Amino acid sequence: MPSCESLTSVDMPHRFGDLFNPPAVTNFLGCAQAAVDLTAIRSVAFPPFAQGEISVDVLGSRGDLNGVLFVDGVYFTATREPITFVWRPDRIERRASLRGIRFSSTTIVPPGQNGAAFKLRIENGGGERREIEIALKIQGGVTKKTQAWGSVSPGESDNRITVEEEKCAVVFEARHSKAAAAQAVSPKPSAVSRSGFVYNLELAPGESKEIAFSNVLGADGETVLAAAIELAQNFESAAASAQIEWDNTLRAAFTRGNGRFSGCLPSLITSDPALLRLYHTALVTLLFHRRSTPASIYGTTYVTLAPRYWETTTFLWDISLSSTMLALLDPTVLKRMLETWMTLDIHKHFGTDLLTGEGVGPWYSVNDFAMCRMARDYLRWSGEVAWLDKKVGGVTVMDRLFNYATHWRALNVNGHGLADYGGVNNLLEAVSSYVHEVAGLNAANVFCMRFVADLLERRGDTRRSSALRQEASALARRVLDLYVLGGGYWNCRLPDGRLQPVRHCYDFGTVLSTIPQDLSEVHKREMVAFFQRELQTPAWMRALSTHDADVLFSVRPDHQWTGAYAAWPALALNAIYKAGEPLIANRWLKGLARTAMQGPIAQANFAETAVDAEAGGAARKSPSDVPWINDWACVAGSAFAEPILEGLFGIQADMYEPLRASPHLAGLEAPAELRGLRYQGKMYRVSGSGVALSTDS
Repeated sequence: MPSCESLTSVDMPHRFGDLFNPPAVTNFLGCAQAAVDLTAIRSVAFPPFAQGEISVDVLGSRGDLNGVLFVDGVYFTATREPITFVWRPDRIERRASLRGIRFSSTTIVPPGQNGAAFKLRIENGGGERREIEIALKIQGGVTKKTQAWGSVSPGESDNRITVEEEKCAVVFEARHSKAAAAQAVSPKPSAVSRSGFVYNLELAPGESKEIAFSNVLGADGETVLAAAIELAQNFESAAASAQIEWDNTLRAAFTRGNGRFSGCLPSLITSDPALLRLYHTALVTLLFHRRSTPASIYGTTYVTLAPRYWETTTFLWDISLSSTMLALLDPTVLKRMLETWMTLDIHKHFGTDLLTGEGVGPWYSVNDFAMCRMARDYLRWSGEVAWLDKKVGGVTVMDRLFNYATHWRALNVNGHGLADYGGVNNLLEAVSSYVHEVAGLNAANVFCMRFVADLLERRGDTRRSSALRQEASALARRVLDLYVLGGGYWNCRLPDGRLQPVRHCYDFGTVLSTIPQDLSEVHKREMVAFFQRELQTPAWMRALSTHDADVLFSVRPDHQWTGAYAAWPALALNAIYKAGEPLIANRWLKGLARTAMQGPIAQANFAETAVDAEAGGAARKSPSDVPWINDWACVAGSAFAEPILEGLFGIQADMYEPLRASPHLAGLEAPAELRGLRYQGKMYRVSGSGVALSTDS
């Protein structure tokens, strides 16, 4: 079983000016992020309450920092002394030294509270008595917003401030909403003011002292003040509770009938450290985005990003990339998401907001594919065929799936027999040449039609099933016309018929994952060779080849030459297995596991060829600041479960067939097997010899 201890990150030493995204912690109600500082926390948000980016009108502002450390009157970060960050699911640990004084802190988000806290330890590492002034600077910014939050968490810049000197606290109250935040310390400081807390300490050689700080959000000042005082005074108890809550949650994820999730994951039994780490990191990435908050109109749900951007939004695209793990761990929530989106116009929105249930943002071209992919994963693992006849918004699920699978016909506006997905903002945003009739999503249309044809055939509708299969095969042939023979990559076709080559990973991963049966062995060999030659790096990858002229368009590491989005390496890894190259995939898996040593998978990591690797050879997480704008964690990082289950273990989970497996375990450091794999109500064991029904089924 994974645990807080087993998932501890590598040491990550950084200072101001580094390209570094500091870690964050969650208690499933909300989350908080460390800053590049020994103690400061930022992005504190527990919807509908937040201390957000209160100066969003000022580019590059950081109006949400609290508990900021000053030593002898100087902002610690400004000294540029390196700070070592360590992440665990339940805490963030930081340490540094300055002029013989050793500092360390532990930051938590305690279970069941809308708040964050840290404890700072100051130790005299020298041989003489030292006097030192420690100040923790604070701000307010608290607000309550029950409408959709959008891309940035909200805040108010003009909170009322009350100094509670005797209670060692400062209370901030919003003027424009019913919200308050209290920040408290323990033990009693030398001074309390509107700007924070000051301690004048004397330390003998080897002596240490500790300061606890808390920041609690809520509806009224009196309640949050009491909670903040209690949290500061009982930090160790709260920290222990956070560890227990996370360890119990991790254990529950592998336990049948656990009471926390509507399903469970198979346990991975192996002593191969790389495989274990990647699998368990896929899980902790999903869990980091789990929100079990009364503020959610849906109940328990999963958001897409954390801790800085789109904190209340769930995107169809990202959840579809996570749907294998969700179908196993929390199928009831996955089905609820699908039914929510079935009542939404998915051709106008890319997701929904948990506070309102309303649609958010413009259309993403992937939405039809995303809906079919999620539905397929739910159906094949649950076996709930009756769901197809359920009416959602007055239309059966079956009819909705047929409409998603055939919507591409309306997009065949150029007469080329391919869907035209429009301009850059409908697709990858950061790649200006990946537009109009793209190979990946047209291959996905083939996949969707074949999926729906299977459903129709089993329901006895052989006429429509046969017609869809013929249409899918004809579309597949037109997709193959976009291939660059000998190159291993694909063209886009423009409205005027011109072919535009794009050396991007999305076509590589999506085409191989959706229509491998339509590709020749030559196609597969050339595509894998292209990937190895131009996209793969030892511990991550590039989304776009450095041979592509569009590298001039953007430096965003999610889709460009500088790095890759959370799910692209997982998609590519699965594609390599689909291409019949398991040894190549298994070797790369070891490198990807190094990148997983930083905690949950980020929205994007830099390729090591673009930015120096993180400690341990990991591909470094992208900062969330401009121009990188990629968050510290993304739910789509849980996509790594799919290549492990269906690639490495070769599991074939088809809706109407018995569970099968053709494992590809050669090259691992140790034997591996899966126990407790739930498939259509029964439990299975998968090892190198294949699938066996578990005795507890």
